Amino acid sequence: MIQYRRLFEDEICRPLFKSFIRRQVVKECWRKEDNRWMIKDDPFIDDWTEEDYDALIVQLRNTALAGGFLYGAFSDGALKGFVSVEAGLFCREQKYLDLSHIYVSEDMRRKKIGAVLFEAAATWAKENGAEKLYISAHSAVESQAFYRNLGCVEAQVYSQKHVEKEPYDCQLEYKLYT
Repeated sequence: MIQYRRLFEDEICRPLFKSFIRRQVVKECWRKEDNRWMIKDDPFIDDWTEEDYDALIVQLRNTALAGGFLYGAFSDGALKGFVSVEAGLFCREQKYLDLSHIYVSEDMRRKKIGAVLFEAAATWAKENGAEKLYISAHSAVESQAFYRNLGCVEAQVYSQKHVEKEPYDCQLEYKLYT
């Protein structure tokens, strides 16, 4: 059985991720060419190095310290999924909050964990003044199917910061209904 709970800055450390498997085998990705979305072959394996984990830990701690949202899914006490939302609205017209991370361990995917994490993030964002979640999302076909099934659509306004950091990501938004 999966247990869900808030995560706090003092528990974000490398051992928390001991049983977490980031690995994602990607075959096809969505790409925007000539202002049209299409699926392209782009096979690779996405995984995290120790340096990636170090950066993630710093990012998540900073999110917590700034008053953002961290929420985890645990199986037998081991972290198997997590989501984070940054504090502070951006884009005055859209009233976005940034869903900065959402990941489910490879061994626990397709069990609705991601949907529960996403819903918790959406609830927190709405309670904290957002009208929409902004997601700079992995372009893999499977990742995009996850977001589309939740009701995410292409962002009306792109965050230049996200586009520059991850030019192949798909920029999405999710309307928080009242």
